[in-house]
Amino acid sequence: MVRLVLFDIDGTLTHTGGAGVKAFAKVFATEFGATDGVERLKFAGRTDVSLVREFFGLHDIPATAENFRRFFERYVFWLDHILKQSQGAVCPGVWKFLRGLEALPKPPLAGLLTGNIRLGAEIKLRHFNLWQGFKTGAFADDSEDRNQIAAIALERGRRVLNEDLCSDQALVIGDTPLDIRCGRAIGAKILAVATGNHSLSELQQHKPEWAVEDLRRIEAREVVGEEGR
Repeated sequence: MVRLVLFDIDGTLTHTGGAGVKAFAKVFATEFGATDGVERLKFAGRTDVSLVREFFGLHDIPATAENFRRFFERYVFWLDHILKQSQGAVCPGVWKFLRGLEALPKPPLAGLLTGNIRLGAEIKLRHFNLWQGFKTGAFADDSEDRNQIAAIALERGRRVLNEDLCSDQALVIGDTPLDIRCGRAIGAKILAVATGNHSLSELQQHKPEWAVEDLRRIEAREVVGEEGR
């Protein structure tokens, strides 16, 4: 039975109307005088820290702790500002699926497994009134490597539940092959949703346990297991 459900954010829980990408570009331009190159970054499934490091490399900006601090201090300001002006939405079926988890006789713990820094994740999810539904998680602040973030999220889930979870008692929900890969890295079950930039057929090629167009197409009880029905 699944006891821990770890959600990706961008393209899985929400669409922000490109607010995160726009905030990245704004900070690079205003803080570092770099006005091109953001379009070369592939954001889906990546960590914020790795994206900033790649951009620094493109522009020969020293990847120092001070420059990362400068970037992220301004990033969260611009993210909040731009998000309020963007056309965003909660992905289809998310509310139904979350309510379905909560309604189970033994609800699993809902957490986050994301490449966003923690404050960026909070800003995005609070904007859509989703933040309060997640009791644990791991973020780009914890590691630059997505697989390591997944391992941290699993360990934190174990501590919150105070249970010695087997890895297959965790479920990772995401919209990219990289989400599938990091779930596999910790031995979790995978539910792939085609609400991001990857088609259902693309996601199915990576053989997740479940793959659906969106969370309207599957019930929480189907993925949690018998004792959760």
